Parts: sequence; structure tokens; C-alpha cells
Amino acid sequence: MANPWAIITVLSSLAVRSCAYIFLRWIPGHHFPPIVLYSLITYLISFAITSKETSPYEIVADEVDIIVAAPEEKRERAPLLPSRSTRSKSSAKRVAEPEEEKEVKLDIEETIVLGERDSQILKTLFWGLPSPNSQLWSLVTLAINLTSALFVVDMIYRGPLLYPSHDVSFARVGYVSDTNANILIREPDTSNLPLYISYRKASEPTASPIVEDPWKTVEQIYWLSKDTDFTIPLTIPHLHPSTTYQYALSNNLTGTFTTAPRPGRPSPDSNKLTFLTSSCLKPQFPYSPLAHPLSIPGLHHLATWLPRLHASFMLFLGDFIYIDVPHRLGNDAETYRAEYRRVYASPSWGPVSSVPWLHVIDDHEIANDWDRGTNAPYPAAVDPWNLYHASVNPPSAVKEGNVTYYAFTHGPASFFLLDTRRYRTPEFEPKDPLAPEKSMLGPTQLAALLAWLRQPPPAGVHWKIVISSVPFTRNWRFGSQDTWAGYLAERQIILEAMWDVSAASPTRIVILSGDRHEFAATAFPPPVGGRWPAEATVHEFSTSPLSMFYLPVRTYKEVEGEGERCVKYLPDGNSKFGAVEIENLKGGEMSTLKFRLFVDGEEVWGYSINSPPAGGKGRWRDSVWG
Repeated sequence: MANPWAIITVLSSLAVRSCAYIFLRWIPGHHFPPIVLYSLITYLISFAITSKETSPYEIVADEVDIIVAAPEEKRERAPLLPSRSTRSKSSAKRVAEPEEEKEVKLDIEETIVLGERDSQILKTLFWGLPSPNSQLWSLVTLAINLTSALFVVDMIYRGPLLYPSHDVSFARVGYVSDTNANILIREPDTSNLPLYISYRKASEPTASPIVEDPWKTVEQIYWLSKDTDFTIPLTIPHLHPSTTYQYALSNNLTGTFTTAPRPGRPSPDSNKLTFLTSSCLKPQFPYSPLAHPLSIPGLHHLATWLPRLHASFMLFLGDFIYIDVPHRLGNDAETYRAEYRRVYASPSWGPVSSVPWLHVIDDHEIANDWDRGTNAPYPAAVDPWNLYHASVNPPSAVKEGNVTYYAFTHGPASFFLLDTRRYRTPEFEPKDPLAPEKSMLGPTQLAALLAWLRQPPPAGVHWKIVISSVPFTRNWRFGSQDTWAGYLAERQIILEAMWDVSAASPTRIVILSGDRHEFAATAFPPPVGGRWPAEATVHEFSTSPLSMFYLPVRTYKEVEGEGERCVKYLPDGNSKFGAVEIENLKGGEMSTLKFRLFVDGEEVWGYSINSPPAGGKGRWRDSVWG
């Protein structure tokens, strides 16, 4: 019969190791650390008991000898012969009585031969059981489980406890128009105040002789405080389009940026616009005990491609921090601020800070699947988001009000950045996604989006790009209520407005989204036989994560009859980002948009969309490669 303590030891050991591996390398879900902890406690107790009950010897042979001794016969005196009548009665009586049993003597001898048991190294290491006669291998398997649990604790707490990053000092570029540039500065060291910020045109490396533009002081900063986490946004005005500038701070922080071309015009150097898109990043995942606790592997992949892509900006579509993964450490503003500081203090951030980053907010910057408006903890969560991101974002989409959705034009494309969290109604109130009262955007943001879609773009702008933190398609079948699949009535209004624009003008609509930790390209063709031509098809490219887990199960599925066509589905990969290249053709009458997908540092797929020529004349088609 199996030792019940040995069974408990095996089961608890498997729980520790498997859950720790899944947590560290697969999905850092908040359920796993408690399972690892309680399984480890159970394992230690059962391991100790099993060690005491495990003998270092085993039975090699077991011999049993049985010796039977002959019984002794009892002699009795012969009785006197009775009379005939008496003898007859006595004989009858003896016949009725049973014969007396003979006693048999048994001698049993058992010989047991013991031998030293094998160390059972593989069994010990694989199952976590103590070795019968090797203390070394018992300690090794015990150490494996202790180390697995220690790695879990290290991933959760080493960064927050040892790297609060109060002293991180940096400057990063936000939105850059054709005339202005927004820069965010953080300087907690008051000995560096006042800060002097200067800029100048970058010298042309091919110019002969090299003529350096004189520095111009744009601002002086005399005071920074904890109220703004020692951050301040500033704007450098009166710049020239398509021009590269240098900026420098008196605390030795420097950088460069290139202004946008005039609306409707491509870059004069390359005749195209390139920008990046992705979402979702978490430091130290997948976990490596040898890596810096604030390292972000996906940023290393991005950094290797930046010199070749020549991107004008990064559109980051939410989940810049994961406040509740794997464990929420607090609900106050300082806890949220610390998460932002750790990303900017990461050794992985510097190589990718050369490109301007534009942001939208998503749920993990607040709380998972957030749909409760401005209720707590939203005020604490939005405090650092406003300080670190919104303060240097593009202009608000409406002139009045403190809104968190934005619109801008850069060369041949116009952009609308949605806020899909602050203004939405609860996703399950009511649960019916077709309920007209359900709204992802709220009435004001929806009206602003529809007005932006219907507004004629500047000459030379062939693309309108809608930025949504959550997927527009309903083809993701897991957790779909949190996406636009939970708000289908409002989505239909927007989709029909997009078809209207593409049918009435040489402008095509593209949606960029994230959130799902997978990649999918989806086409939304108009209904067959409707009032819209097939060329009005809307495309969505949903790309994530930049550096996080990917789902081990397939959750994206096209359903016939829903009118959403899967162009490409690539779920695997811990790091994904897209590069969008827009190039005007035929003197600006037509334009092509190329989407390039990069997974774990390798380019794996591409897709091209062509805009119709002005006046609707000519032929065009979309193409795919990779």
C-alpha cells in the first residue's frame, strides 16, 4: 500500500513546480502565488514526515522455513473386560465419541536479507520525494521547490521593494506637430534647479562645412515638487516642418526630434510616413533570475529595429503598467506613480526613448476590465497617467472640457485616439450587447468621433486611423464583453459612418487596437447588396503585447454570417509590434498603407491596402506578403 504522505509529497511538489513555471514563464496570473505558497508549506511538512518513514534499506530476500515435529502417542492402561451387556453399551458409547486430536508441533523460521536501497536520483528529482539513502539528492530536490517559490516572490516584490525609482531623472518626447514639440521632464534632484532648456536645429552631417545653429533657450524651470511627482511638460514652439532639432537640459539630459510635415504631405526625405503600434508591457516577464528586475524584453526587440524603421512616433494603445498583475500593492496615487517610474527607470527604456510615444489609457492602468467611470480607484490611477502621458499627448479632440481623447494629422494621415474606459457604461448593465443604451464612448466622445470621420480631411490625406485600446472585432470569443463585442449597437453606428466616408471620398479607414495579447487582422466589408461599395471595407490591425504573456489557447474565431473576415491570426509570441508605412503615389492622388508585423524580434507578416484614386477612377487591390 502506497504511503499517503509520499502521495501528498508528490502532489504538492508538482503543484509548486508547475504553478511556478506557468507564473514565471507563461501567465503571471494572481491565482498562482497563493497556490505556490500553500503547496510549498504542505510539501515541507509531508517531505519531513516522508523522510523519517523512508528506510535506507530494502528486502532483497525473504525465506520462511516450517519444521513439523512428530506427535507423541499417549499410552493408557487396558481396562478390565466388562460383562457382555456392559461391553455392548460401552462400545456403542465409544462409537459416538469423536477421536481425540493429536497435537502437532510447528517450528517457523524466517530469514530476511536486507540490502541498501538505490539512491533513486531520477525519482527523487522528478517527483520531489526524499532519496532513500542520499541526503545530497534529497536536499537538491528540496532546493528545487524552495527556489521555484523564491523566484515567484522575487518576481512580485524585488522590483517594487528595491526599486521605488524616486530618483529617476529623464526627458522624453511626446507629440510633435509641424510647428511644436511636447517634452516631458522629470528631475527630483532639487540641486539641479533651476533647469534651463535649450534647442537648436540639428546640423546636417553631409553639409560642408558643418554649420551649427545657435542654441535658443525656451524655458527656465525653478521649482518642481512632489505634487507632480517632480514632472513638468513643456512645449517648444515656432518650429519648421520636417526638421530635426536637438534639445538640451542643464542637467545634461539631451535628445532629438523631427517635426511633422505639413498636413497632407509626406516626409520630403522618404516620401512616406512610418509609425509603430503596440500595447501591453510588464517588466521582468518572461522572468529571468539573472536579468535586471526592471528589464523589459520586448523593448530590446523594438530597439533593434528602430534604426531601420525610421519611425516618426509610437502609438502605444494602453496597459503601459499592470497595477494589478500579478499583485496589487495599493490603491493610492503613489502606488500608481511608482509603476510608471519603474518603467522609465528600466534599463530597457533608454534605447527606445528616441522615438516620440503617444498614449491611450486601458484597464490595467486602472483595474482589470475597468468599466466604472471615474469611481475609485480611477482618480488615483489617472493622476500619474495625466502627469506622465496625457500632459504631452496630442491636442484634445474637442476644444472645451478636460477630455482624454485626442485628434491630430501627421502628413498623409489623420488620427483619432479613443478613450474606451472613462466614458463607457458597465459592460453587463445590461448584458445584451445590442442594447441601445450601452455605450463605449459616451455621447460627447461618440459625437466628436463621428464629426471627425465626416469632416473632409486636408488635401493629400488619404487615411483616417482610429485608435482603440480594445479590439473593434467581435471575433475574440474570450472576454469579449470587455471589447467592442459588448457594445455592438454603438459599434454599428460607427461602422456605418466609416463606410459612408470611404464610399463618398478617396479616404480609407483603418482601426488600430491592442489588449488581447495576440495579433489579428480583420476586415469589415459592407453588407453585400447594400448602399456601400466593397471598396469601403474597413480594416483593423490588433497588435499586442509589446512585452507580456500570450494566451496558450486560441480565442479568435471567425463566425460565418457575422460579416467580419479574418485576414490573419498570429497568437503566439511574447513581443509583438506593428510598423505602419504610408506612401503617397501618382503625385498624391493615391496612397498605399503597409502593415508590417514583428514577433519576438522577427518580421513575420505584412499586408498592403491601397486607397482609391481621387474621383474614384482606376483600379486598386489589397495585397498580402510574408
